[in-house]
Amino acid sequence: MANFQSLLSYITLCFVAVAHAAIGPSADLTVSNAAISPDGFTRDAVVVNNVFPSPLIAGNKGDHFQLNVINQMTNHTMLKTTSIHWHGFFQKGTNWADGPAFINQCPIASGHSFLYDFQVPDQAGTFWYHSHLSTQYCDGLRGPFVVYDPQDPHASLYDVDDDSTVITLSDWYHVAAKLGPAFPLGADATLINGLGRSPSTPNADLAVINVTKGKRYRFRLVSLSCDPNHTFSIDGHTMTVIEADSINTQPLKVDSIQIFAAQRYSFVLNADQDVGNYWIRAGPNFGTTGFADGINSAILRYDGAPVEEPTTTQATPTAALVETNLHPLVSTPVPGSATPGGVDMAINMAFNFNGTNFFINGASFQPPTVPVLLQILSGASAAQDLLPAGSVYALPSQSTIEISFPATAAAPGTPHPFHLHGHAFAVVRSAGSTEYNYDNPVWRDVVSTGTPAAGDNVTIRFTTDNPGPWFLHCHIDFHLEAGFAVVFAEDIPDVKSANPVPQAWSDLCPIYDALDDGDR
Repeated sequence: MANFQSLLSYITLCFVAVAHAAIGPSADLTVSNAAISPDGFTRDAVVVNNVFPSPLIAGNKGDHFQLNVINQMTNHTMLKTTSIHWHGFFQKGTNWADGPAFINQCPIASGHSFLYDFQVPDQAGTFWYHSHLSTQYCDGLRGPFVVYDPQDPHASLYDVDDDSTVITLSDWYHVAAKLGPAFPLGADATLINGLGRSPSTPNADLAVINVTKGKRYRFRLVSLSCDPNHTFSIDGHTMTVIEADSINTQPLKVDSIQIFAAQRYSFVLNADQDVGNYWIRAGPNFGTTGFADGINSAILRYDGAPVEEPTTTQATPTAALVETNLHPLVSTPVPGSATPGGVDMAINMAFNFNGTNFFINGASFQPPTVPVLLQILSGASAAQDLLPAGSVYALPSQSTIEISFPATAAAPGTPHPFHLHGHAFAVVRSAGSTEYNYDNPVWRDVVSTGTPAAGDNVTIRFTTDNPGPWFLHCHIDFHLEAGFAVVFAEDIPDVKSANPVPQAWSDLCPIYDALDDGDR
């Protein structure tokens, strides 16, 4: 048995070691099923290139990404088909490569492959990628994606920024998403860089992040979460935030970061403390909380420190990250005029829930059988002609748009993090604030919509400069599955000319539509 255990830990180590080798900008991503035990409990999962989290994809600003997804899945419980979203990329001219199933494409059948081929001309920073079919990413298809900027304006602030400074946070469940409750009451474990403990596995391996005293590190914190937000801190250290959701910010010193599902932050950590071991903490907002026996934790280990678990204690935060304290590094004009509703088109999103489904303005999103992009390419030219009825909003081109998300007790599970595809947006009113900032608000692509208790009415703005259908949805994947989404059909008349589609894309739907239900 001891030999079997050492073999298991060796296999786990292989999983972890390989996970740090970046691939890209051209790469094969083989999606398959495997039994893994990231928290010491073995379950079947969806893996990419045989690892969880999915491997780090990396490249440079200006690169041409060619990511060939090879589907070898066999387990229908976690779906055999797949579709991958490259989170945070604008996909200008390649709306077909954005990834959401039944919005931008039909899923890729098992035994088939599909090439996501897109340019990243003017973006750099921290991104991620995940399945965008049903709740499949909760079962493992999720990983980090970094685009480096050779002319990074923050470069003087840090010494190290490489594969080893990416930190992923994942909620992990011992039951596959389709077999568990529609709305889980919390994860079994929080995984940091793919390792963690659950209350039933207190001896599982923890992730170790190594630093050298005197060096400054750019850590890239990526929430791969399906549901909870996490409050992240490192005992004995402060963090200087320099990026939010792939957009550079003015440096902001904090001692804890509340990071919502799908958000990313870069922070600089100065390894200036005594050589030793320090707890890294990522406490979820519900479920298995606290840090007993090393749950929700990882280890920051200085070179020269003994190989042992930390004995550090958590200080009470005195400088928690507040979104309204984040400002863009490069001054970025806010679309529209400096007054609520001072835009070409303002849309309010009224949330509701009926016990099983979420609703926005009276409609619960149900995926159409024909992807929205294909509907548009086939000649549908008005929102009322696009399915699903009530969930598609036509946005005019080159217009300023304002979206407001009033928090309400009618939509439980707050705070709901909302993500807009195809754009970043200015957060002119943040959760926890009643102020409107039209001067220098943070720009990002996932925003917490706050809580009814705080009277929140989170408000965002962007400009329609990217033709195509773009998903707007709650990034709690269980809420999205329950219909918490709408589609913005942006500049419908120009979608076809702006987004030429490859033949392989056109072949996806006939292949998918011919599948038996058991092969979907």
